Amino acid sequence: MIKRLLVTVIGIPILIAVLASGNKYFIDIIVALFAVRGIYEYFKCSKQKFKSVSWIGYVLAISLAFIHIVPMEFVTKYLGIAILSIFVLLFLHVIITDMKINVIDIAVSLFGYIYVIGFFAFVSLVYGYERDGIFLGKYYIWFLFLATWGSDMFAYLIGCKFGKHKFSKISPNKSIEGCVAGLFAGVALSMAMTVLLNICFALQINYLVMAGISIVLTAMGQIGDFAASAIKRYLGVKDFSNLLPGHGGLIDRFDSVIFTAPFAYYLITLFL
Repeated sequence: MIKRLLVTVIGIPILIAVLASGNKYFIDIIVALFAVRGIYEYFKCSKQKFKSVSWIGYVLAISLAFIHIVPMEFVTKYLGIAILSIFVLLFLHVIITDMKINVIDIAVSLFGYIYVIGFFAFVSLVYGYERDGIFLGKYYIWFLFLATWGSDMFAYLIGCKFGKHKFSKISPNKSIEGCVAGLFAGVALSMAMTVLLNICFALQINYLVMAGISIVLTAMGQIGDFAASAIKRYLGVKDFSNLLPGHGGLIDRFDSVIFTAPFAYYLITLFL
């Protein structure tokens, strides 16, 4: 508990300072580094059961540093070719190794690329979002973290104190009381941020729309937490690593964030 609290006390000011920098290229580099660490943790945990093709994952993770440097028109045009190339490279590993790496191995590898790297990419996309030449992502990114980490924090505190009804065997320590408290907390924090942004930065975010978005984001954050627990349970590990005392690995700390990031990006771009 003390180690968990200490990491949180140190980590939150660092996170605020990084997000407040307002430099999307700097954020892209940070996200790329996190993705490298995240895919490393994923492959390390999966190697007991599978022979993952890790080098492609590391290349993809590093490429996130250039997500706002490469023109989006170029990415859109050649994305299909890139995906087909990855499939070809994966199956070449099956052929070259004479099936020492099999179809299940490349499926696990591909899942890791999508779950870790693909989802991390949306954190950068949310932060770098612009509309009509206005850099809005530096404001909207806070909804992603408040709806996930804010919810997680209150779910943990309320669950420890009042949790009596277990939610799922996937994550035995989580309670229905904690999940409900987390949902309300995530929405409340997001709405408080909406008021702050509208008053201080005149963003004119619609409160009703934001309420709906925050409900979805908070719910997805909790599902993302369970998704990571399901992966760990299948792989037979308690945490993805011991990088962060009291929290586990990088994926353990960012599981709800990366799972929610794609939903945040599309909901924000569509409705805000």
